[in-house]
Amino acid sequence: MIRKLIPLVVFTAFSAFAQKPSTPQKPGMVSYTYRHSFQRDVAATLDTVKALGITDMEFSNLFGRTAQDIRKLLDERGMQCSSFGVGYPDFLNKTAEVAQNAKTLGAKYVRVAWIPHEGPFTLAMAEETVANFNRVGKILKEEHGLTFCYHNHGFEFEPYEKGTLFDYIVQKTDPNYVSFEMDILWTYFPGQDPVQLLEKYPKRFKLMHLKDLRKGVKGNLSGGTPVENDVALGTGQLPLPAIMKAAKKTSIQHYYIEDESPNIKTQVPQTIAYLKTLK
Repeated sequence: MIRKLIPLVVFTAFSAFAQKPSTPQKPGMVSYTYRHSFQRDVAATLDTVKALGITDMEFSNLFGRTAQDIRKLLDERGMQCSSFGVGYPDFLNKTAEVAQNAKTLGAKYVRVAWIPHEGPFTLAMAEETVANFNRVGKILKEEHGLTFCYHNHGFEFEPYEKGTLFDYIVQKTDPNYVSFEMDILWTYFPGQDPVQLLEKYPKRFKLMHLKDLRKGVKGNLSGGTPVENDVALGTGQLPLPAIMKAAKKTSIQHYYIEDESPNIKTQVPQTIAYLKTLK
């Protein structure tokens, strides 16, 4: 009995670092896409996601369960959680708890997707952000073996010098401790070119959110748009073949479908079918 148990224990301890990368043709899923369903029944929702052929998850919420509960449900289905998204306050003030939950889930990445702020994002806010990202990113890496990723949300692209405040954040953060998750909608919406940004920082992005913006919608720097403006990939404005071609040359390890709309029952299968057509 003891000889059989030892390999299982060793596998569990190191499983956070034995992930399978995802690809645009075989993407992962952001839990936020199925947030309403996850609130009702985590197990049944995982069954729904796996039935679509998806086994890689980015959880942005524990939905009232413990990390241990969700990990058990994932293991039972042969699924993995590669990234764990948390709010900025928890990232700053509950770092050890966040790290423990991430490792329990099996995640390698800890992700933050929003910096609380009032009004336009400013240089002073960016400077504070850089200091916090470097400090907490170092803790996550050196003390817990986790990689921190910041997910852009549009408001960071305020003009600054010859670029934007997002450029400032990328250039002022330590690449050993701070990486990024590109949300392609929230790159395109504020008027940026995802292809150019990927080419500019090919080694800084580790994760990507795949989503598309309804045709005719005009963007801005607010970081917000009605959820109905999320459409199935290939039916909106984004130049997806060019983005995926550029992404292939970067350090991105996981691609996740994120669809915030109320139409996921029809749109997610459309998105998956579209991704399979990309070469």
